[in-house]
Amino acid sequence: MIKPDAYFEKITDIKIDFFEEKNIKAVILDVDNTLMDLDRNLLNNIEEWIENLKKANIKICIASNSIKKEKIKKIADKIEVPYVFFSIKPFKRGLKKAIKILQEEKDNIAEIGDQYFTDVIGSKRMKLFSILTKPISGEKNKLGEFKRRIEKRVLKKLNIDLLSTK
Repeated sequence: MIKPDAYFEKITDIKIDFFEEKNIKAVILDVDNTLMDLDRNLLNNIEEWIENLKKANIKICIASNSIKKEKIKKIADKIEVPYVFFSIKPFKRGLKKAIKILQEEKDNIAEIGDQYFTDVIGSKRMKLFSILTKPISGEKNKLGEFKRRIEKRVLKKLNIDLLSTK
C-alpha cells in the first residue's frame, strides 16, 4: 500500500521548519477540504500560513480537481498564487502543469491535500513528497461519503490516524 510521507490534522499545522528539514522548496496545494471547507470558507489562519511560506521563499501553486475555474481562480487571486484547475489527480497531467509553473526539482516539491485516492496517489505517482491532511468538513453527497468510508479503511490499514500528527 502507498503511504503518505507525512500527515497533519490541518494544513496550518505544518510549520516552516518541517519544510526546511525535508528540503521542500515548493508546495502544490489542494483546495476543497484542504484550504477551504465545502461551503467555501477559508480555513482559519490560512492566509497568514501562505504569507509565512512566501517569506520563507517556498513557492506555491494550487492544483485542484475542481472544474469550476472561477472558484479556483478566486482563491488563487486572494492568496496571490498560480493555479491549475481540473487537475484530474491522481493522473499526472495537472501535477505536471503545477511542477512546470513552480520550476523546481520534484525532490523539493510537496503536494498537500485531504484525499488519499487523489492527492496521495497522485503525488506518489509523480514522485513528490506527499502530505495528507484531515478533511476540514464532511462530504455533502452520497458519492463523497462513500469515497471517505473507503478511504478511512485504507488509512486504518496504513495505521494513519489523522487526529494525531507526525
